[in-house]
Amino acid sequence: MLNILIIAQEAKELYGLFKAAGFSPDTKDLKSNLAAPDVAYSSPEGAYDIAFLDLDADGWEDRLLGARHQMPVIAFARPDIKKAVDAMKLGASDFLEKPLTGDMLTEAVSRHKKKILNHKYGFDEIIGMSPSMQDIFGLIKKAAASESNVLITGESGTGKELIARAIHRWSPRNEQSFMTINCSAIPDTLLESELFGFEKGAFTGAQYTKKGLLEQSDGGTVFFDEIGDVSPLFQTKILRVLQEGEIMRIGGMRQMKVDLRFITATNRDLKSACQRAAFREDLYYRLNVINIHLPPLRERMEDVPFLAKHFVREHAAKRKDILIKGVTSAAMNILMSHDYPGNVRELENIIERAISFANTSEILPVDLPSSVHQTPANARAAVTRLKEALSVFEKETISSALRESNGNISRAATALGIYRQHLQRKIKQYKIAT
Repeated sequence: MLNILIIAQEAKELYGLFKAAGFSPDTKDLKSNLAAPDVAYSSPEGAYDIAFLDLDADGWEDRLLGARHQMPVIAFARPDIKKAVDAMKLGASDFLEKPLTGDMLTEAVSRHKKKILNHKYGFDEIIGMSPSMQDIFGLIKKAAASESNVLITGESGTGKELIARAIHRWSPRNEQSFMTINCSAIPDTLLESELFGFEKGAFTGAQYTKKGLLEQSDGGTVFFDEIGDVSPLFQTKILRVLQEGEIMRIGGMRQMKVDLRFITATNRDLKSACQRAAFREDLYYRLNVINIHLPPLRERMEDVPFLAKHFVREHAAKRKDILIKGVTSAAMNILMSHDYPGNVRELENIIERAISFANTSEILPVDLPSSVHQTPANARAAVTRLKEALSVFEKETISSALRESNGNISRAATALGIYRQHLQRKIKQYKIAT
């Protein structure tokens, strides 16, 4: 279900087109100039997935500048080349000419779906309902709208590459290449030839001209993973590219301009490395224009149930003899008591292993590895966090069922597999609007 924001003079007409195209807006949320099909109108703009902006409305420039940081913006207007160009320069993702049709709207949404949330428990490919992750989702959107370099920090296994890919997918460079370069995997002896390429005859064995990784990425995004592990030579070579925006192949006679956006990631403390003279301070400040720090999983345990559900869904198909549908509350209790030194990557490994050993449709405590059965001293706090996380999960599941049944409590109760009276009590308990 997509959350669509409409900013238009003829909101009612556009609202009708969306409804005719198969969207399911709630009429009580229709306003005179703003309508939000598929979502309560009271949601903030940051809660929407995509916006349709009427350029024939007054003040469209300010609305575009505000919305482009939060979501793809599809601009539309009467045929006007100058207005279309101006909108694209200000950050619109697309432009449609009036009169609009249902097919045009459907095609535009489909065209930009890769920039839209693909699951309800997170952003892009990243799972997270915790406040810290919600803050990070906002940073991703802002970083994507900028051309500044981004440094992503955090422990191993927290999902730094997922953040980098999300920034690229939401950026204007999304149609260009995303090049991942594992810095620790390139020895100094191959550094220049791999990054910058070489001309035929540049050295013994150079029997052809080869483009380097940076030249191949021209116009796109380069992601340097484990930037904290690079040698002084690597640092020097990359700093020059950042400063000059130029590269030269080995054996080449001229510098070549490259248009690159750099995103880097590390699990090391680069600030401390600079103080120890292990990392160049000038390079650090070039890379760390925008910093996104990913918290370890133990600091956002409320995300564990959502992550576990996601990994069950992702890995269940690996079992051909039985369909694994979820995790029992007893097994989840154990998962919530673990401190995850390996972070999200460790949780995924635990769930994948459990799926391999499970003999029922749900993962049981016995299916979990022995390492997670060792209950730490803060188990009582973990149980409290479990209850809170499960409450959030239950409320979200009920809200989703109500949306899908258009507020019909009987149908929602049937879909959830509970009695209507039980659902009514839960609605009252969680104060869910119907």
